[in-house]
Amino acid sequence: MTALRELVNRDNVLRVGILIWLTVVWVALWGRVSIANVAAGLAAGAIIMVALPLPRIPVRGRLRLLPLLKLAAVSVYYGLESSLQLAWFALRPVPPPVSGVLKVQFAFKSDLVLVLCTNLLNLIPGTMVLELDREQCVVYVHVIDVSSEEAVAKFYRTIRVVEGLLIDTFQRRATPLPPQTGQEVTQ
Repeated sequence: MTALRELVNRDNVLRVGILIWLTVVWVALWGRVSIANVAAGLAAGAIIMVALPLPRIPVRGRLRLLPLLKLAAVSVYYGLESSLQLAWFALRPVPPPVSGVLKVQFAFKSDLVLVLCTNLLNLIPGTMVLELDREQCVVYVHVIDVSSEEAVAKFYRTIRVVEGLLIDTFQRRATPLPPQTGQEVTQ
């Protein structure tokens, strides 16, 4: 029983998951599912995992399914909303909005959650993370519309919703930071 537990520990499950993911990507790149493509994907994935191992990232906490589903839904919603907003900015007959860089402080404890949040922010049209300070858990985000206080406040509300869902999904509940006053805006 101990040998079985050792075989099915978290690290081994993660390694198998990564190998499966690399195989799926390989097959998707070839565009056809066949035994040869799956076998080649498994071989290529194994070689990548041995030759280019990822650094160990300490993972604490548990994955919670309901907040993960909420996070996925909210991310899709914000992506669609931002896409429509960008389309409107492109089509309207007035000059483009004022863009700027906003500083965001997060309450994350985990580097992994910070990276996930950064990737989520980069996927939302109209925002791009320019700089990340891991020690302070601060990111500087280029935002396409900082032309009004309401636009900046809406950006920070969006960030806090995503932050709360990431914390609920991947970490034990942390004390969220208070709303930021005197946000830095660089135009």
